[in-house]
Amino acid sequence: MENPSNEQIREILETSKTIAVVGLSDNPERTSYQISKIMQDLGYKIIPVNPTVDEVLGEKSYASLLEINEPIDIINVFRRPEYLPSLAQEAAQTNCKVFWAQQGITNEDAYDYLTERGFTVIMDLCIKVAHAVLVKK
Repeated sequence: MENPSNEQIREILETSKTIAVVGLSDNPERTSYQISKIMQDLGYKIIPVNPTVDEVLGEKSYASLLEINEPIDIINVFRRPEYLPSLAQEAAQTNCKVFWAQQGITNEDAYDYLTERGFTVIMDLCIKVAHAVLVKK
């Protein structure tokens, strides 16, 4: 498993507008909420994907990636590694081509499955940190 270069990651962050956040909690104490709020404040549209909540950060929440009926630029995942293979299969059925697993999250099977299908896969990296380091405002 190897992440794209910093230049590729910068390009993704600069050209993306919509981030589907899998496992986004409506609890402001949770990392997924805090990071998604920062990304929203930076101008990204956040689409929550969590079957247990109706709305997060003022956006309607979806039970799965397959329910979203608008273009997604990045799928950002806050779920434990064992959930990644099934999420990868869902992601492959969307129009998105970037799958981003948050810091501390990796799964070799999901990585292989997605890269074989033309995805750019980023794992074990915080999207907020990458944005802060790579994207100059």
